[in-house]
Amino acid sequence: MRRKKKHEEHVNTEAWVIPYADLLTLLLALFVVLYAMSSVNTSKYRALAQSISEAFNGTRQVIRPVPSGNLPASASMQATVPSPIPSAPLARIPPPVPTRAMIVPIKPQAQASQDKPGNDRQDLERIRSQVEHALQPLIDKNMVVVRRTNNWLEIEIRTDILFPSGVATLSPSANQILANLGQILAPFANPLRVEGYTDDVPINTALYPSNWELSAARAASVARLFADHGVEPDRLGIVGWGQYHPSADNLSQDGRNRNRRVLVVVLSNPEAPTRFYSHSDQINHTADTDPNVPDGRSSVPIATSPPITAPTAVQASVLSPTVMPPAIAPPLVIAGADRPAMATAHLDAKD
Repeated sequence: MRRKKKHEEHVNTEAWVIPYADLLTLLLALFVVLYAMSSVNTSKYRALAQSISEAFNGTRQVIRPVPSGNLPASASMQATVPSPIPSAPLARIPPPVPTRAMIVPIKPQAQASQDKPGNDRQDLERIRSQVEHALQPLIDKNMVVVRRTNNWLEIEIRTDILFPSGVATLSPSANQILANLGQILAPFANPLRVEGYTDDVPINTALYPSNWELSAARAASVARLFADHGVEPDRLGIVGWGQYHPSADNLSQDGRNRNRRVLVVVLSNPEAPTRFYSHSDQINHTADTDPNVPDGRSSVPIATSPPITAPTAVQASVLSPTVMPPAIAPPLVIAGADRPAMATAHLDAKD
């Protein structure tokens, strides 16, 4: 019987893999132990970060100092913090003293226009008649209120029909209403003042930090639309009263709806925008009017308020066209006789 040949046994060339794997395992365990025992030198790390920042930015940045126990012994590695430069104390600005009115010289032509008030008052009557005829459906719904005195005309519009909640962008229906009103006001020379009011519901957005900004932005939107429909910009002025002159209480929804409004004041004197007065000409819409008092004046006593300084032409060209009321809201005051234009920001400032 034939015997099978035995093949020659080959040398095992893969025997090195087992000790190599053991070596890698031991190295991994070594590095894990070293990492667990290591600690970051905070002072050196911050010094390195400061050096890199100076190299790329070119300016020296002060790093918050490290506690003294962690600082290195070398004085060159210690963080240095520059001492602040002492500054002189700011001078205290005395608060404004309340005054009844600011007396400003009147131009001769303005005085002449006051001496002949008949035409101006006739214009107010014509404007009132046209506005009531054009907005009669809204007047019947108490969405628009028209008030007439011998010296000015007030057109109060609820903002519910003008703006959505929390914004100053006019709604599509408001564009048609204000366009009709602007076309009525455009042919006359009477100065106009657009006043914005809100309720006491707080607002704090990036665009409107408070109700002052919201009310002024709404007044500016109405004034801008008037200018787009033929009203001369130098006749227009805007005021943002915020929540500080309510016409009703804010305890009910109906009262808050009445407080959210835009007031268009048509003045009788064409030269009124060139003069600025204090808040003493502000009317109180909540006070009852005594029929025995002439010119539709209110029988409530007149309060005082701080004066307002009008911006110059240079300031008006740099600053925003909206002028906010002072930090402390002025008291509610009642109109006496005339209601000239207040110190408001004009869309087209002139000296």
